[in-house]
Amino acid sequence: MKVLAAALAGGIFGAVGTLCLLLAFGTDYWLVASDNCGPYTWPTQTTLTGGKDANGTEIQLEVEAVTDSHPSLTLHHEGFFWRCVFQVEPTAHAVLATLFTNQPESKVCIHGYLFPLPVALGQVPNPSYDATAVFRGFWTLLIIVGLVSALTGGFLLVCGVPFISHQLYKLGGAFLVTAACLFLFTLLLYVLWMEVVDVKRYVLQERGEACPDAKVSVLYGLSFMVAVAGVPLELVSGLVFMMVGRALRASK
Repeated sequence: MKVLAAALAGGIFGAVGTLCLLLAFGTDYWLVASDNCGPYTWPTQTTLTGGKDANGTEIQLEVEAVTDSHPSLTLHHEGFFWRCVFQVEPTAHAVLATLFTNQPESKVCIHGYLFPLPVALGQVPNPSYDATAVFRGFWTLLIIVGLVSALTGGFLLVCGVPFISHQLYKLGGAFLVTAACLFLFTLLLYVLWMEVVDVKRYVLQERGEACPDAKVSVLYGLSFMVAVAGVPLELVSGLVFMMVGRALRASK
C-alpha cells in the first residue's frame, strides 16, 4: 500500500513537472523587455523566389523594414521558437501586455532558434554580432535533451505501472532526475546570461547606435517561472520512483 501511494504521488509530481517543462519549452516568454528607443525596425532582406512571370522574367520579392510610428514604448518577448516585438502605450505593464489576451495586430515575430544568447541580424560580419553567440548551442542542447529525458522517463514509468519490473521504475526515475538536472543547468545558464551579459545591447541590437541612452527594462518571463516550478517537481518524482524501484526489488 505504501509503495502504491508513493508511486501515485510520484506520478502526479512527474506529470505536473513534465507539463511545466513542456510549457516552458513551447512558449516564448523567457525574456520580457521594454525600451523607449522608438519604433522598431527589422532589417531589410531581399529574397529571390526562383520563379518567373509570364514573360520569363525572374520574380524578386523584397521584405521591407517593418516600423510603427507610435507609441514610443517597444515591448519584446521571446523564447526558443520566436522573438516578437510590438508597440504599446508607455504606461503599459511589460508582463501583462505580453499575455495572449493582449496581443496587438502590429505585433511582428521572427524565428528565435538558439535563443537566448545574442545573434546577428542581417549579414555577417555585422555590428550587432556578438562572439558569445557560440554558447547558444549549449543552452539549446540542454533544453532539448532535458525535455527528451523527461518524456522518455514518463514513457518508461507508464510501461511499469502494473509493477511488472522494478528496473523500469528505477530507469524511469533516473531519466526524470536527469531531466531535472539538465533543466536546472539550463536555468543557471539563462540567469548567468541575464545577469552578466549586456542584455541591453541584445535587446536594442541594430538600433543601439541610434539610441545610446535608451532605457531598457529586462524581466524574467512567465516561461522561465514555469520552468523553475517544474524542476523540483521533476526531481522529486524521479527520486520517488527510484525508491519505489528499490522497494519492489526488495519485496521479491
